[in-house]
Amino acid sequence: MKKVSLAILVSLSALTGAAYAQENGIMMSTDPAKAADVEQRAQDLQNRQQTMESAPAMPMKHHKAAPHHKKAPKADAASS
Repeated sequence: MKKVSLAILVSLSALTGAAYAQENGIMMSTDPAKAADVEQRAQDLQNRQQTMESAPAMPMKHHKAAPHHKKAPKADAASS
């Protein structure tokens, strides 16, 4: 029962945070320079997405881990 209550609490907290973020994220502006800047950034983002889609996917290279070497036991100087 405690796990279910905790899951509900976390879910409600996440929803509250998302709603708050959306509430403060949109602003209206009549400034033509700001509108042109936003349009330019949107165009740049769209172009970047198109180039990412058209580029061939690069396969991930797997690197083999280097073998770990144990240190040689130290010779006891007092025994000589």
